[in-house]
Parts: sequence; C-alpha cells; structure tokens
Amino acid sequence: MASQDGVDQLPQLTAAQDDHSPPQSFDEKTGHVKLEKRLSSDSSLGSGDKVESYGKTEYDEEHQVRFVNGEPVITTGWDVSRYLIDMRDDGDPALTFRSLLLGTVFAGLGAALCQIYLFKPVQVSISTVFLLLLIYSFGVAWAKYLPRAEWVEGTRFARLGPTLHFLNPGEFRLKEHVIASLVASTASGGSAAVMNFAVQRLYYDTNVQATTAVLATFSTACFGYGLVGLLRPLTVYPSEMVYWGNLPTVSIFQTLHFDGSANYKRLKLFWSAFTGMFIWEIVPSYIFPLLNGINIICLGTQHANSGAQDVITNLFGGTDGNEGLGFLSLSLDWQYITSSFMSFPLIQQANSWIGYAVCYIAIMGIYYSDVWNSKAFPMLSTSLYNQNGHRYNQTYVFGPTFTLNETALEEIGLPALTGSNAWANLCANLGIGGLIAHTVLFWGPYVWDSFKQARTKTQPDPHWQAVNKNYEEVPWYWYLALLALSFFAGLIVVLKGQTTLPWWGYIISLILGAFITPFSTLLYARMGNGIATNQLMKMVAGAVNPGKPVANLYFSMWSHDVISTSINLAGDLKMGQYLKIPPRAMFLTQIWGTILGAVVNYIVMISVVDAQRDILLDPRGTNVWSGQEPQSLNSAAVTWSLAKQLYGPHGPYIWIPLSLVFGMVPTFIQWLIAKKWRTIGGLRTDSIVLPIIYQYSAWMSAGTNSPVFSSIIVGVVSQFWLRRYHPGWYRKYNYILGGALDGGAQVMIFILSFAVFGASGLPRPFPTWWGNPGAGNVDYCNGNGALD
Repeated sequence: MASQDGVDQLPQLTAAQDDHSPPQSFDEKTGHVKLEKRLSSDSSLGSGDKVESYGKTEYDEEHQVRFVNGEPVITTGWDVSRYLIDMRDDGDPALTFRSLLLGTVFAGLGAALCQIYLFKPVQVSISTVFLLLLIYSFGVAWAKYLPRAEWVEGTRFARLGPTLHFLNPGEFRLKEHVIASLVASTASGGSAAVMNFAVQRLYYDTNVQATTAVLATFSTACFGYGLVGLLRPLTVYPSEMVYWGNLPTVSIFQTLHFDGSANYKRLKLFWSAFTGMFIWEIVPSYIFPLLNGINIICLGTQHANSGAQDVITNLFGGTDGNEGLGFLSLSLDWQYITSSFMSFPLIQQANSWIGYAVCYIAIMGIYYSDVWNSKAFPMLSTSLYNQNGHRYNQTYVFGPTFTLNETALEEIGLPALTGSNAWANLCANLGIGGLIAHTVLFWGPYVWDSFKQARTKTQPDPHWQAVNKNYEEVPWYWYLALLALSFFAGLIVVLKGQTTLPWWGYIISLILGAFITPFSTLLYARMGNGIATNQLMKMVAGAVNPGKPVANLYFSMWSHDVISTSINLAGDLKMGQYLKIPPRAMFLTQIWGTILGAVVNYIVMISVVDAQRDILLDPRGTNVWSGQEPQSLNSAAVTWSLAKQLYGPHGPYIWIPLSLVFGMVPTFIQWLIAKKWRTIGGLRTDSIVLPIIYQYSAWMSAGTNSPVFSSIIVGVVSQFWLRRYHPGWYRKYNYILGGALDGGAQVMIFILSFAVFGASGLPRPFPTWWGNPGAGNVDYCNGNGALD
C-alpha cells in the first residue's frame, strides 16, 4: 500500500454526491490514481478470485480498492476512512449550554430504554440514531424559536445579547448535535452493575442502596474509560478500528448537517424509512406478533402427536422466550432484526453463519442424546434446577448471609444446568481462549506498529491526522486520575456495601478486566461484534471466593463491566474522531453521560423488577418480558461459587473450564497453517476467525430465536449484493437506511413499553385473534406443554 501521510495528499470523495451528477472515476477526474482494469473479488474472505461483474469494474493497485462504475467497494477500515466518511470540519463549537442540556434530558430517555431492553426476550442495544433524531428535532426547534442575540442588537435590550447567545448560539450544528447525542448514548450503554442489583433484588431479597449502586456503576464505567484512554493508540486511532455498528450514526450526522441540497435524496429516504418503520412496528410487536416468527413447519403440524410436537417446537419454534431454536423462521419485526447486519463486515457474518450451523446441531444433539442429563430439564433455559427438574432452591443453600451452607447443600444436592446453558458456557470459554490466541498470533505485529505510530505521530489515518492537527489531545494523566478516582469509588462500595467481596478480590477483578480489555476491544473494533468474557470472570471469581455467589456477582461485575464499557466508550471516541470532535470535549461528555446513566438505570431497574417480578423469575417468561439476563447472571454466580463441586476434576461440568485452554489450540494450528499457506482454494486462511465461530455456536441457547434467518437475509442483501455490485448506492444509502429503520422501531417500542407492555405497571395486551393467540406459543409451535 502506498504511503498515506498527510490529509491534503488524499484524493477525496464527498460523503454524498448529487445523484444527478455522473459518478467520478479517479483516473478521469483527479489524475491522482492510475487504475488498472481487472476482475477481482472484493470479499475479505477471498484473494483475487474472479467474480461476476455488474457494470464497469476497475482495480486501483496502489490503494488495493475495487471500483464498480467509478464507485469504490467499501471493504476495509482504510476504505471507510478514505471513501465513506467525509473529511469536512467546519470548526463549529461543541460544548455549549444547549448541547449539554439536550444531552442530559435525552440521556434519561436512552438509559431508561436500555434498561427496559435488558428485561426483554431478545437483547437489543439502544441505537444512537433513535436518540440523535430526537435531539436533532429539539435542537433545530431551539435554534429557530428561542430568542437570539441578533434579535436585540441595536435595541434597549442589547445588554441581554451575551445571555441570549449563551442560551441560543444560533444554528444547531454538527458538533453540538454530536456532543448532545453522545451524552445520551453513553448513558444508554447499559451496565452489568445494575443487573447485579436486579439479581440481588430478585433472588436474595436485598435492596441495594442508591448510593452504593451509583458509586459501583460509576466505578466500573470510569475505570473502563480510563483504560480506553490509555489504549487509544491501539483501539481508536488506526483506520482498521472501525466500530462498524457506528457507521449508520456517523453517516446520519453528516447527512443532516452537510450540504442539504446534495443530500436531499438521502434525507428523503431517511425520513420515509423512519416513518414507515415507526408505523409498521406496532403491527408485529403488539397487534400481530405472529409476524415475529412465521414458520411453515409450525403452522403445518398443528395436529401432530405430542412427541412430534415437542421435537418440532424445540427445533422450529422460536417466537416466545426459550421456546426453541427458530430454525427456518422468518421474522418481520425489525426491533429484533436491527441494522447490525447492514453494518457488520462480510467476514464477520460468514464466520457467524458457521457458528449458527454448529449451534443448531449441537443443542439438538446435546438434548436428545441426554448429555448432562439434559432431558430432565427444558431444552433452553438459563435457570438452575434440581436433578429432578424443579427450580433450585438457592435461598435455602446460601441463606441470609449469601454464604454456602454445607449441610443444606448435602440435603438438597448440587444445582444442575440445562444442556444448552452448559454448552453456552463451554462455547464462551472456547471463545475467550480463541480470542487471546487470535489477537496475539494474528494481530500482534499490528499492536506494536500502532503504539509506535502514536508515539512518533505518524498514524496514517486521515481523520486522526486532522484531529491531531487542529485540537488539543487529552493528556494521559487525565485518564490515570480517572482510573484512581474510579478505583477508590469501587473500594468504598466493597468496604461499606453488601457485596461479601474482600478488598483483595476487588483488586484481582480489576487486574483481570484490564488484561482482557484490549483483546475484546480489538475484535469488536475490527469485526463489529465481540466475545462474551463474563464466563472467564465468574470462573476466576469461583476460585477466589468459593461458596459466595454474591461476591462472585460483584467480582464479575468489576472485571467484565470494565470490558463492556471500554468497548462502548472506545466506539464513541472513534465516532468523535470521524466527526472531528475536540478530544477534551469528548472526555467531559462521556464522564457526564456515565454518571447520568448510573442514576437512571438504577431507577428504571427498580420499576421493572417490582412490577414484573413473577415473570422475571419464571424460567420461560413471555414474548414481552424475560428474566433471562438476571437468571443467567444468578445461575453462573451460584454454580461458579460451587466451582470445586461442579467444575472440579470429578464434577459434571469439568469440560467448561478446560475449554478455555482448548479454545487456544485450534487457533494456534490455524496460525501455523496461515504462515505456510496464505490462501487455500482461494480462501484466505486468516479470514477464519474461530472466536466468532465459537460465540455463535451457542447463539440460540436462550431467548427469542426467530429473527436469526431474517438477520442473515438482511446481511446478505446489504454486505454482499449491495456493497459488492452497487457500491454507489451502498455508500450513499445503506447506513442511512439502517439507522432510519432502527430509529423508527425503537421510538415505537419505547412508547409501547410504557403504554401497553407494562413497564410502568399494568400491561394492556391486544385482544386475542389468530395472529395473537391467547393460549400457547405465538408461532403455533405448541409442544412441551405450551397449551397446558
């Protein structure tokens, strides 16, 4: 690849061209790049194999980019930085009274919605698009209708000019909009800490004090942010650190604020799609929920015998929580499909497809071959059971002190996991082992180069160069101070709160989280999806604090939440780099959003848990509310606190901790193969990312699984067909469309959650009819006693 120093040397495409102008080919219009025509694959999985071409195909050998009809095919992070994201920086103000007030108000909304989704049968992150649209609407209205300084110039009220300018600085521009949105999105990132408090409230009858909750949440989030700051040269600055899920948001910001005349068609598509999805979402989520999982097999086997119905439900059912694997179901409910697969790179999706296939085979095989006594329990569940299949009485075993009672344990026996839950834990450990091995072996040289480039200020990413040239960076000691502050906040919680975690266990948890953070963040930034690392944290916690499930919860909270918040905050920093937000403004923005999120998450958690307690404790839940997240946290905490009995050499689940080591071995073998053969049969050997395959090999082990096939279809259409054969349309409209669909669906879901789903108290279900059956599962797969 040619040298990429200096922003001014780069031939640039604007973020949006007028659709009436002909596409510009670089050899015809700029003279900077010589194009050599050839057919080639743009897929990151292949290496130069020929493909069918739609239109004129050219290849830029110097920058390794394929063009179709003069439009670049976006494949790598460098393509994103060079061709997709506009380099424009208007130098407009970022931190204003208006941006902070709007961000604060909508931080409450975002944090509330995020906490609601944590009690849903499908876990969905809150799209920043939903928040930025509301903020944009209010920001534009504020600029237009509130008094401005120029209104009083030359009048007797001229002395009010500075005050009016402070309150309304004029046009609502991009950087104000970004700051307000990032305050809100940081608050809506969610927190494992608050879910721990939900577990204590549900399973241990402990009401954690608000001060303890806020300090604990602040500690985990800000410790993660401190780590992100120190790791910026590795996880934020380079072009390959894309954070693919943020691209729809970046694209919308630039579309709303840059060159409205050229972006007219993009804006028209955005608002049309947003409005259409807003109207549509009420249909599958409330009026016609059968549309969340249309399965011909379920509909066509209504009169099968009970044994066949059970098998059919386990494999094909998937609309209700923990109903089945949802094989071949088609979902039309966008709140569960989301635009993620319109953003994830094709290499990530291809690896996930392999994982899906393994998941269907493995979970059905484990259940029907009765591995881990699986047939004694439901096929899908994250709850704990006695050996006879009843829910495990953990309160009796651990008592009011949250400490193991050996006598009670002998009386009641060891808890048991469902086969699917045990498989999910095993795959999680395989993924962690594979993640560490893949990062060290395949990406090790990149890590060294990134830090060297940061030290010498030779990082080639054009957006980083622009920010570094025009704005002051945040000093490293600011992040060190934040680390110290968050450490002492957490220490206060450990010493004064109801955690049962010793101070030295708290320190070990932070060290473990800090060690795993760079591995997880690298994978997430490159592939758009990370690895669940909380099983590793619970495994270590069980060894450090045997017989103490609540201590296990808090140990994994600090170690794992540090990782998850680091990933979210690093993605926001990358967005700030793309949009040229001053780094010091980003620093203050994210800290303020973190504090707001901690308070609101806690309040909403209490509201939902108190209103829906019985449903959240039920192993199955409903198609609206599910306790799978707190159930899973609690199950893992209890079982890992009995690590010696359950996971030791003579325990039933010995293979789960061993899988941490086994996950490294195949990646090491793959690395040896890749060193000798870069490609095999046209497939790049390093394009197989085993940690992702492991992660998706247990993807359907809990929750609602009917959207899986629809997500695959969306990914193929977007990342294969549009990106490869219609790159111009993809570049201009793909991320705008995805963001609009997410925003429309999530606005409607927020309204429905409080209006009819019972987030604020009594639910108001839609009248029953054949599209919303009153008995059994919504998709008519009614095995396993669904009609009882």
